[in-house]
Amino acid sequence: MHFDSNKAKNFLTQYAIYFVLLALIVAIAVYNTNFLSISTLRDVLLQSATRIIIALGMGFILITGGVDLSAGRVVGLAAVLSASMLQSPDYSRLFFPNLPHLPLILPIVLAVAAALVVGLINGFVVSRLSVPPFIATLGTYVAVYGANSLYFDMKPNESQPIGGLRADFTNLGSGAIGTGPYSLPYIVLIAIIVACIVWVIYNKTKLGKNMYAIGGNVNAAIVSGINVKWNLLVIYAIAGGLFGFAGVLEAARTGGATNNYGNMYELDAIAACVIGGVSTAGGIGTVPGILVGVLILTVINYGLTFVGISPYWQLIVKGTIIVAAVAVDIRKYISKR
Repeated sequence: MHFDSNKAKNFLTQYAIYFVLLALIVAIAVYNTNFLSISTLRDVLLQSATRIIIALGMGFILITGGVDLSAGRVVGLAAVLSASMLQSPDYSRLFFPNLPHLPLILPIVLAVAAALVVGLINGFVVSRLSVPPFIATLGTYVAVYGANSLYFDMKPNESQPIGGLRADFTNLGSGAIGTGPYSLPYIVLIAIIVACIVWVIYNKTKLGKNMYAIGGNVNAAIVSGINVKWNLLVIYAIAGGLFGFAGVLEAARTGGATNNYGNMYELDAIAACVIGGVSTAGGIGTVPGILVGVLILTVINYGLTFVGISPYWQLIVKGTIIVAAVAVDIRKYISKR
């Protein structure tokens, strides 16, 4: 049987990320076999759920050749907004003492809508005012954090952590189908549903095709008749909505919120996308790749803590993987030129 080295090389290149994840799991399991337990897998998925939604939103923007540095602050904004309206009436420190009991869906929709508006602002500044995404979203990062902090500091709360959340809300983050280690957390199921919807948008819609076209060659996209400005506006808005939804779920998962929620989440989202094969040059990226990228980062964080390695070493390992992933991506881009 003839061995085709080129086919083997292409296979390894295409599925390299999956081998990296497998190697990480095996390495940690060799050190501590308990890492392969069902409960550990459940914990990894639980910690990955909101990060997956954020990374999928970031994927939209990265594929167009942009970036969103405000993602983490938008997560925090949605977390604070939803938590402030969904406290138990008997809690001792209510954000809104006279607020009537609201249907669960209403504060969630309001929080996601606020995040979507931030995404629209980003999209408008990038597409209509032609401000580079890095600068546009850096400005939004600062402005959103300021606005969220002002809201968080309102009387009678005055910057106190928001707690005492309603059981129907926290159940979204802590509830599960079934019981014990074999149960499926609601938040994981929600992340899977979101991933499926995003996959459809990426691969089966006109918006998805336009997104890849814009990231691949924006000038060619314009010549082919694609309304780049409108598509960018919609893409940034969708990403903002996903960031907001993740913020709501994060508040439900942790049972509270502060104005610092989501801090630096955008960096993990960008890292997960790049590790998962989303090109920093735009035009390339897949939902399965992003999912695996998130899992790799979670396995690094959870796995190294599991075996007792210092968090500082975790940062070094994570940073090294990010740089290596970007370096490989850039070499691929250069080779195709």
